Amino acid sequence: MSWWERIRRDRILLLAALPGVALLLTFHYLPWLGNVIAFKDYQPYVGILDSPWTGLANFRIIVNGDPAFLNALTNTLIITLLQVLVVFPAPIALALLLDSLMSERLKRTVQSVLYLPHFLSWVIVVAIFMQLLGDGGLLNNFLRDHDLGTVSIVSNPDAFFALVTGQVLWKDAGWATILFLAALSRIDGTLYEASAVDGATRWRQLWHITLPGLRGLIVLLLILRLGDALTVGFEQIVLQQAAVGADASEVLDTYVYNNGILAGDWGVSAAVGLVKGLVGLLLVLGANRLAHRFGEQGVYQR
Repeated sequence: MSWWERIRRDRILLLAALPGVALLLTFHYLPWLGNVIAFKDYQPYVGILDSPWTGLANFRIIVNGDPAFLNALTNTLIITLLQVLVVFPAPIALALLLDSLMSERLKRTVQSVLYLPHFLSWVIVVAIFMQLLGDGGLLNNFLRDHDLGTVSIVSNPDAFFALVTGQVLWKDAGWATILFLAALSRIDGTLYEASAVDGATRWRQLWHITLPGLRGLIVLLLILRLGDALTVGFEQIVLQQAAVGADASEVLDTYVYNNGILAGDWGVSAAVGLVKGLVGLLLVLGANRLAHRFGEQGVYQR
């Protein structure tokens, strides 16, 4: 069948896909052209085309190690490491616990409660944590009432990394269990029955049946997570930046915003954003190639 015949055959589907393709091109691919200001001394009043070219001058801030940039990079890497080591495994453990519940009614109730925080905006999530852990919040009021002093959590720069990690866990860990619960439901139940007959304990079933059944999905999600490794949540961070200061909370996303939109250094911010995207792309390609070496499918086939 020729291309023209296939197009005529699928014309209804192609027409239905056109709005989605148009949105994808408009909001995801067309903005790529704006990266050209990373190589220009961009002046909003004269426009992108008439702004003078500067070559790689905007990238020198990365190469020369500007202190503000290095501080943002360090904070970003720390939060990324915490999210990979703490946030990423949490939905797996949560899904395993939910799957072990015998009562289907209790399982659905717990799942519904865990999903709810995902639908809250970061404004509401941060406000809830302020009301609970702030200087005038529920925890400190309880401590004052019992003459136990107070603790500073939301305004303490030393506790900021633990605070943002806890917020991400509370908001998204429950929602992320959906994929793992779906994968668990596809594991052949006869494997567990056969292993029980052979005398396998729950731990051995977990190690030899459950985790191998989840391995492909874990590798896939980990590769996708590495693509956003340097994106640690702009809204969440910027909402709390005033309380703890820039030294503790400045990350690459807020650095791009503060340096570009507020300070007007558009070229440098575009250069940082461009490098951040390239690093994410290289991490995905490298992790996918590593997955292929270990016999996994990864994000795409070779």
